[in-house]
Amino acid sequence: MRVTSKGQVTIPQTVRRRLGITPGSEVDFELDERGARLVRVPTSEGRKVVEPMLGRGTVAMSTDEIMALTRGDD
Repeated sequence: MRVTSKGQVTIPQTVRRRLGITPGSEVDFELDERGARLVRVPTSEGRKVVEPMLGRGTVAMSTDEIMALTRGDD
């Protein structure tokens, strides 16, 4: 496996499948006396739900206006 000038490597498909690594997955390296180990960083269930919604809001309301609306304030 070759490292690019940017420090990137391609994770083989078999390894990605085995570790459950998909586009957008977070990975990390664990170092020990034998070398380095690639590990998938667990994603919380809440994060999985929220992530697709990030940056999609189109309502031009302030936080105070939204809070008043959800509380039923008139």
